[in-house]
Amino acid sequence: MTSDEMTRVSVDDFDGVLVHPEDPAYDDARQLFNGMIDRYPAVIARCASAADVAAVVVMARRAGLDLTVRAGGHGVSGAALADDAVCIDLRDMNDITVDPVRRTARVEAGVTWGDLDTATQAHGLAVTGGRVSTTGVAGLALGGGTGWIERSFGFTCDNLVEAEVVTADGRLVVASEVENPGLFWGLRGGGGNFGIVTAFRFRLHPVGPIVLGGMLVYPASMARDVVRFYRDFMPDAPDALGTGLVFMTAPPLDAADATHREPVVAVVCCYTGAVAEGYEVLGPLRSFGSPMLDLVQPMTYVALQQLNDDRNPPGRPNYWSGDFLAELPDEAIDRLVQRATAPVSTHSQVLLTYAGGAVARMPAESTAFADRRTPWAIHYLSMWDDPADTDLNIAYTKTIAAAMRPWTTGRVYLNTIGDEGHARIVSAFGAEKYARLAALKKTWDPSNVFHHNQNIQPAD
Repeated sequence: MTSDEMTRVSVDDFDGVLVHPEDPAYDDARQLFNGMIDRYPAVIARCASAADVAAVVVMARRAGLDLTVRAGGHGVSGAALADDAVCIDLRDMNDITVDPVRRTARVEAGVTWGDLDTATQAHGLAVTGGRVSTTGVAGLALGGGTGWIERSFGFTCDNLVEAEVVTADGRLVVASEVENPGLFWGLRGGGGNFGIVTAFRFRLHPVGPIVLGGMLVYPASMARDVVRFYRDFMPDAPDALGTGLVFMTAPPLDAADATHREPVVAVVCCYTGAVAEGYEVLGPLRSFGSPMLDLVQPMTYVALQQLNDDRNPPGRPNYWSGDFLAELPDEAIDRLVQRATAPVSTHSQVLLTYAGGAVARMPAESTAFADRRTPWAIHYLSMWDDPADTDLNIAYTKTIAAAMRPWTTGRVYLNTIGDEGHARIVSAFGAEKYARLAALKKTWDPSNVFHHNQNIQPAD
């Protein structure tokens, strides 16, 4: 079926916009966050409602056309688009309804974290969200959802109350603890494998609007000592303190600043309790080693959530990977510091986070999320400007990940990696949990219609 025929088939049941290759808006509509990926879908269906989504699913299946799903579009794998496929684009579905009394928010699938944070913070509420405000709510939540306040309130998926889902056969269903509970379990960490979530209902928590946040910046020469102190400090820190240790190049202080190209290590902080209490908790960290910059201060939670936006713009080539680390001995820190303080691109980062708190208290089998018991997670984000540097940056990422492998668990937070093969997905969940997910997939998507993702294959 040609794209023209598809337009005629869908016109009566579709209230959105179909964007075809000949349309002036096509090239803009198909741009991805990862500039390394360039794909040409047969048509981009910009949906206005769940009914639109269902209509496109039914139409594409009858026509035998491949389907992809795009929400925020931040996924580094580029799975939101495929050549000659139908892209269900949810970005026009961006309604947010906050109920400050019940402390919940209904959020359509096209919303980004910046918009959701703004809406919930108007009521002094928040839910764990992405560390870059342009991240899409849907992809982050379905993959699990880590963020600065996860130690206080759990992952994003831990705060999912209800999901509105379009199934592989075009039905509209609700998933919750009481309605389709198996599907609900799989949606919380199993990715977009079981259906298209068109709206989420999240539990919200009192946060801000002012929090104690910001970053402490140290020169690369201090990195070993800083990482060791951070390793020893975080296990005893209260749940209200969320942090991340980042290897990066120093941000410019002003136009004349000559140090902004120098590798540094920074500790990003967010304290969700009282500001005065936060100063006491952060005292040992702030006084350690005399940081070259202490940017920790009272700030709006919205501003904290946007802290890394300038460092992660769309359009650059990206290559990511990640792991969970069972332990972080001195030898592991030495290997990490040696490589992370010598990036081949000034845009690249390595993020080390400590979980625990509310994340670890949640029963391991309560959601599909791969691993919530291992304390350390590491995320390698290589970004660069010149496409000629692609091989060099990919090799750098693989080298640093390989150096840390002796301390990894085999599990991984799938939102932090690109396409690393099916075996990596199986190992990420472990055999037992993957088998449960595969059985769920067979129930809800036996033909693997939704396979452009970190794919869980239907059980045999």
